[in-house]
Amino acid sequence: MKKVIVIVGPTGVGKSKLAVSLAKKWNGEVISGDSMQVYKEMSIGTAKITEEEMQGVPHYLVHDRSYKDSYHVKIFQEQARSFIEEMSHRNQLPIICGGTGLYIKAVLYDYVFHDQEEDPQYLSFLQERSNEQLYAMLKLVDKEALDTIHQNNRQRMIRALMIAHSGKKKSSIIAQQKQEELYDTFVIGLTMERELLYEQINLRVDQMMKDGLLEEIETIVTEEAIWDLQSMQGIGYKEWKAYFHNEKTKEECIELIKKNSRNFAKRQYTWFKNQMSVHWYDVKQKDWQQALQQDIEVWLYQS
Repeated sequence: MKKVIVIVGPTGVGKSKLAVSLAKKWNGEVISGDSMQVYKEMSIGTAKITEEEMQGVPHYLVHDRSYKDSYHVKIFQEQARSFIEEMSHRNQLPIICGGTGLYIKAVLYDYVFHDQEEDPQYLSFLQERSNEQLYAMLKLVDKEALDTIHQNNRQRMIRALMIAHSGKKKSSIIAQQKQEELYDTFVIGLTMERELLYEQINLRVDQMMKDGLLEEIETIVTEEAIWDLQSMQGIGYKEWKAYFHNEKTKEECIELIKKNSRNFAKRQYTWFKNQMSVHWYDVKQKDWQQALQQDIEVWLYQS
């Protein structure tokens, strides 16, 4: 089986820096496993790695699509697997780095995503509904799907409702997957004491504001319909809708981003601990990097 390193963990814990370090040491290249960093116009709010931070290490699925483009897990799965094949063929070690759990799992396991027949009339009907109405509808037809879909994620709710409309359930399709691993993976989870992480997240949001997060969003939001795009459902972006509608102050939006980021970090920990076999490393421990290097060596050279 082809070997793949995966680096997961919450925002701000040091995943990108570690990915570059491991790539340089083990002749690797990096595939972004983040569902938001793929958008060209969205760099500050996604904490996208810079060219300087890449240190010459090739990165894929970063800065790759327009924020107006459709992008979902099936597209990511196909592209990431293609890159893994290419890297392995060139004797490069694929390193997937990111925090979008379903995206990463869809690459590593034998998930099959079925294309449903689209009903334009029903799609138009759904697009005219509010988030609250979509949530209520999905709760009736596929309540289990809401375990992994946030109420503010219009695109994913609409997609799940479209699947249900075709006679299937998104939750049932996922449950029927065999979940057999396709690669020999070593999954690294970075962690730190919860209060320290929350403090770091708050500081990171403050830095995003200094770097021009609001100005970045002002260049994107050129019309009201922009708020319905999938790309605008990410934390750091969706919270500004109320500001543009004069319903919240800038300071209130900043605090909401911090709160949502902390809650998301908590959900990430829970998801990865329940869904994948992860080797966890506390980045505040003195010898964590040495322990990690030893573990990788054992994994790389085992038969």
